[in-house]
Amino acid sequence: MTAKTPTPAPTPQGFHAHVYYDAESKADAEALRAEIDARYEVVLGRWHDKPVGPHPFWSYQVAFKPEQFGDIVPWLAMNRRALTILVHPETGDDLIDHSDYAMWLGDSATLDLKRFRERAAKG
Repeated sequence: MTAKTPTPAPTPQGFHAHVYYDAESKADAEALRAEIDARYEVVLGRWHDKPVGPHPFWSYQVAFKPEQFGDIVPWLAMNRRALTILVHPETGDDLIDHSDYAMWLGDSATLDLKRFRERAAKG
């Protein structure tokens, strides 16, 4: 049996945290967003009070640099106010970023990856 040389993982250019909420939890999502904005230099995305893209719930995005990961992600895990948060790298491959490289804080959810799969199949 011949050992295979592992393929090096891509280097993330950044990370996204998608904070999921609904009508009942929107106040918690607002409070968490305000805390994130006060603590970190990140890019806060628009509010989406409906599912958009692959995301099955209402959400907003938090974009941050790779060097912030070790500070932001543990803080989110401990301060998420019972909200579900998807964290993923930005490697340039949306399908893998949202599936194989996805990390969940709280409950996981099933994403609609159809568009990403179709794009990957076209290569």
